[in-house]
Amino acid sequence: MILRTIDGGATWTPQSSGTSNNLVAVSFTDANTGTAVGAFGTIRRTTDGGATWLPQSTEGEHLQGVSFVDANNGFAVGSGGAILQTTDGGASSVRQTTTNHLRGVSMVSADTGVAVGDYGTILRTTDGGNTWPRQLSGTTQDLQAVSFINENGGTAVGKRGTILRTTDGGSTWTPQVSGTIGDLFAVSFVDANTGMVVGPGIILRTSDGGATWTRPPRVVTEILGGVSFVDRDTWVAVGSVIDKSGRQLGSILRTEDGGTTWRELTTQRIAILAGVQFIDGKIGIAVGGGFPEFPGTIFRSIDGGATWTPQDNQTTAFLDAVSLVDANTATVVGGSGTILRTTDGGATWRRQSSGTSAALLAVSFVNANAGTAVGEFATILRTNTGGD
Repeated sequence: MILRTIDGGATWTPQSSGTSNNLVAVSFTDANTGTAVGAFGTIRRTTDGGATWLPQSTEGEHLQGVSFVDANNGFAVGSGGAILQTTDGGASSVRQTTTNHLRGVSMVSADTGVAVGDYGTILRTTDGGNTWPRQLSGTTQDLQAVSFINENGGTAVGKRGTILRTTDGGSTWTPQVSGTIGDLFAVSFVDANTGMVVGPGIILRTSDGGATWTRPPRVVTEILGGVSFVDRDTWVAVGSVIDKSGRQLGSILRTEDGGTTWRELTTQRIAILAGVQFIDGKIGIAVGGGFPEFPGTIFRSIDGGATWTPQDNQTTAFLDAVSLVDANTATVVGGSGTILRTTDGGATWRRQSSGTSAALLAVSFVNANAGTAVGEFATILRTNTGGD
């Protein structure tokens, strides 16, 4: 119900809202222009003093408050921590926060980056993480990872073979045909055209920016959770395999021909591996865990992934992701808010305070100081001091 008065409340006249949903809040900026919000994402807008109320679209959360500062700029808030912002009078809106788990992040500069997560969540910042407006992904599938090569070009992957591509910084996201309904856990691009995607029993590669995705001839049995390029032809994928006794063991695959053939480094079947990154043609780090005898596993390679050496890190948490900025400096994140930092090539790893117990699932640094970590319960952590 909407009631209007023009005599200071002495009398009230009902107006037709065009909805049977409960309306719980209203904001007017002048005698004619107002917005009402309510249950099931209902938004109604008037520019004629309420003679007519026109519907505006949103994503369906129950809205419980609304405030406009002028005819164009306003916010609505609601269930699940939803914050909707509009700058065009509600013709369009972006969601600034989310309670969904965030599983991937890719920063291309100290100011600009994208985070992805459950239910098709895509958030983008252009102000160093002060705000994270939501972008329309066009999917409700959980997104697991994202890779940007510059401020405009990026690819996100997720459940049921979902691959999304943007060439305009995320203003629009276009689905691509992956050729699989399997879950995709990781993505990495070496340039605008050349990239790899991995998942359980899946390796996909593209040389045309994702217009086509192809599988290698090799039958992939590994549950792959991370992939990174050493150079255009050399790539490393990490994950796990099930041995004959039924135990899940870590696995590292390496290709030197752009993904046509892959060789398994069987000697590294120790801990389950979840993330990997290379910083140059030689230096790389893989992380994981999963067994009492191998908690918080960190492996380091200095020969492009041909061999790997375990590093002592003094943590029992499963480690999910790593970000390197040079041969000496890297940050690893994982369960229970774990953040580990090295500045000496992994000879020592120092624990940093995250201020959260939520699992941190992804991390991205653009230099030694500026980095972002994301994780469960919409956790976003930002540092401009290398985490100290």
